[in-house]
Amino acid sequence: MPPKRKQPAVSASAAKPATKRRSKLAKENNITAEEEGEIQDAFDLFAARSAEAKAKENVIATNDVRRCLIALNVPPTDQAELQEIIETVDPDASGWVAYETFVAVAALKLHAKHDDPDAVNEEVATAYRLFTKGQDREINLNDLRRVAKELREDVPENVMKDMIREATAGGLGGVSMEDFEGVMRRAGVFG
Repeated sequence: MPPKRKQPAVSASAAKPATKRRSKLAKENNITAEEEGEIQDAFDLFAARSAEAKAKENVIATNDVRRCLIALNVPPTDQAELQEIIETVDPDASGWVAYETFVAVAALKLHAKHDDPDAVNEEVATAYRLFTKGQDREINLNDLRRVAKELREDVPENVMKDMIREATAGGLGGVSMEDFEGVMRRAGVFG
């Protein structure tokens, strides 16, 4: 019987989960690979809707641009902005928008959203209300338990307590809106 071969040691880089690399298009538009993935997913929802779009490959109908931006949570602010976007992505009024053109506009909208303090505050408030069920109070341990159960996540009690301690700088009291925003910023949710 031949001798057993030694298995190569796992390197530190192989142990880490692979992070998605940014495409050339993502780099050109200064977006992350995750943001590009979100844009691609939203675009694909509308590209697959029509047989005519499938025949043209990697396009969506011009009248789906607004819906696609809404799916990305960056809707046009008004009809004038929507018209400007449509003129930008479909300058020859062909009725179709290519993916590469749409990415550029979606990236600008994403950047504007992250740079707008009012939009950031609204997003924090919306996420916060999900924990408190819309009540005007602090997030507590019971809220974390409920959310974990709703998400069907098995989160140990000590981990939930550690989450609250981190958010409140050591205490086990409730997590205020300011604490919650601080955690989201440290986690990189907002630039």
